[in-house]
Amino acid sequence: MSQVPITNVAEIKAPLKEIVISLYEAQEKIYPRSIFGYFAKWRWVMIWLTQLFFYGVPWLNWGQRQALLFDLDAKRFYIFKLVLYPQDLIYLTAILIISALSLFLFTAIAGRLWCGYTCPQTVYTEIFLWIERKIEGDRAARMKLDDAAMSTKKLVKKTSKHFVWLALAAWTGFTFVGYFTPIRELLVDFTQLSVGPWDTFWVCFYGFATYGNAGFMREQVCKYMCPYARFQSAMFDKDTLIVTYDEARGEPRGGRSRYAEIVGQKLGSCIDCSLCVQVCPTGIDIRKGLQYECIGCGACADVCDTVMDKMSYPRGLIKYSTEHAMANSLSSNQMLQRILRPRVLIYSTILMLLVLGLAFSLWIKDSFKVDVVRDRGVLSRLTDGGMLENVYRLQIMNATEETQHYQLNVSGLNNMEIESENMEEAEGMDHDESDEDNHENRVITVKPAESRWVIVDLKIPDGTVEAGSHKIAFEIQSLKSKEKVTEKSVFLVPR
Repeated sequence: MSQVPITNVAEIKAPLKEIVISLYEAQEKIYPRSIFGYFAKWRWVMIWLTQLFFYGVPWLNWGQRQALLFDLDAKRFYIFKLVLYPQDLIYLTAILIISALSLFLFTAIAGRLWCGYTCPQTVYTEIFLWIERKIEGDRAARMKLDDAAMSTKKLVKKTSKHFVWLALAAWTGFTFVGYFTPIRELLVDFTQLSVGPWDTFWVCFYGFATYGNAGFMREQVCKYMCPYARFQSAMFDKDTLIVTYDEARGEPRGGRSRYAEIVGQKLGSCIDCSLCVQVCPTGIDIRKGLQYECIGCGACADVCDTVMDKMSYPRGLIKYSTEHAMANSLSSNQMLQRILRPRVLIYSTILMLLVLGLAFSLWIKDSFKVDVVRDRGVLSRLTDGGMLENVYRLQIMNATEETQHYQLNVSGLNNMEIESENMEEAEGMDHDESDEDNHENRVITVKPAESRWVIVDLKIPDGTVEAGSHKIAFEIQSLKSKEKVTEKSVFLVPR
C-alpha cells in the first residue's frame, strides 16, 4: 500500500478555521424618502377616507343601537338597517366572496392599486412613516440619527416616536374591538377599569399587530407574509395596468448636466439619480422591470416626473401603463380599449350575478326566522287526560327594529291541541288582527332584534293515529306584516 508523504507537519497541527455560511441575505433597513406629487396626493386621499370610515363608523348610531356591529355575545350582526343572525351566515359569506372577486377584477384591470392605496398595511405604514418624519426628520436625518451613538437627543426622539406609535396602535386596537363590542360600552369599561379579559386581549393583540407591522416590519409584510403578492401573477396579463419604466427612452442611463444635450452624449432620459429607489416603500428598483414586491403606489412615478421637470424632459419615463402598451407604443385610448378582454368580462359577469343574487335575496328575506327543535329528553309521552303529547322548542328571531307579534298554528294532524306557557295575548293589539278562535293562547311577542325560545306542547287523543312518525308543519305568521314562515317537523306516536 502506498502512503502519501507528509511534507508539512504544521498543517496537521494547525486548528481548522470555522466558516459560517449564511442561508439568508442580511436585510437592510429601508428609509423611504418623502415625495409630493399627483399619486402621493391620491394616496393621502385614500388614507383619509379609509381611516375616517374605520375610526368613525363605530360611533354612528342607527336608532337606539350602533349602526355597524358584529355582536358576538348576542349572536346578532347589525349592518345599518340589516339585522342578521348566525343562521344568516350565507349573506356574510356572499359579501366576502363578492369582496374577493371584486379584488380579482380590480387586479386584472389595474394591478396592485389596492396594495398601494387602500391596503391596511400600506395605509398604517404611511401614517407611521409620517409620524417618524415629523419627529426624527427626513430620510437623511433619520439615517444619521440611527447611526449616531445613544444620546439624550436621540433617546428623546426615539421615545417620543414610539409613544405616539403605541398610542395610535392602542386606539386602533380599541376601535377594531368596537366593531364586535358596543364601542360606547367598551369605552366606559376602559375608563372604569372593568373591561373583560377577551376584550382586553384583542385590543392588545390588534394594537400590538399594528405597532409591529406598521412600525417595524413594514415592507417585510408585503414581500414575505402577504399571500396576495404571491398569487397576483395568476390575475395579471399583458394588458394589466402596472408601474412601468420606459426602457427604450431611458437607456442608456447616466448622469449629466441639466443643460447637456441627450443626443450629443448618446444617453437616455434616465440620469441615474436613484431617487426612484429611495422613495420606494419596498426598496426595489423599478428600472429592473416588473417585480412582485412592487405595490403599485406610484411614488417612483411622482419623483421621476419631478426630475424630468428639472431636466426639462417630457414626463412619463416611469408611469402607469401595460406591457402591451409599452411594447407596441399604444396611446391611452388604445390601452383603455383593451380593458374589455375575456378574463375581465368573466369576472364582471360572475360579480354582477352575485351582487344581483345577494340584493334579490335580501329584498325577499323574511323579517323573522324560526327554528324548531324537538325535546330530546322526552320524545313522546302519555298524559293523565289520555292525550299523547310531543314537546317542541321554537326559536323565533325578530330581524326588525320593532316589537313583533306572531301567530302560531300547526297543521298535519286532526284534533291537535296546542299548549304553551310562553304564549300570551299581545299588549295593545285588537282581536280582529287575527282570525283564530284561540288567539289569546297562540300569540308570541318578540322584542326588537331579539330571539325568543318558546316551548310548545302538541297533544292528540291517544289511539286516534297509528303508530309511527307523522309529518306536521308549524306555521308562524307576523300579525303586522302578514309574512308567514313554515317549518316542518314530525309527531311521534309510540308503538
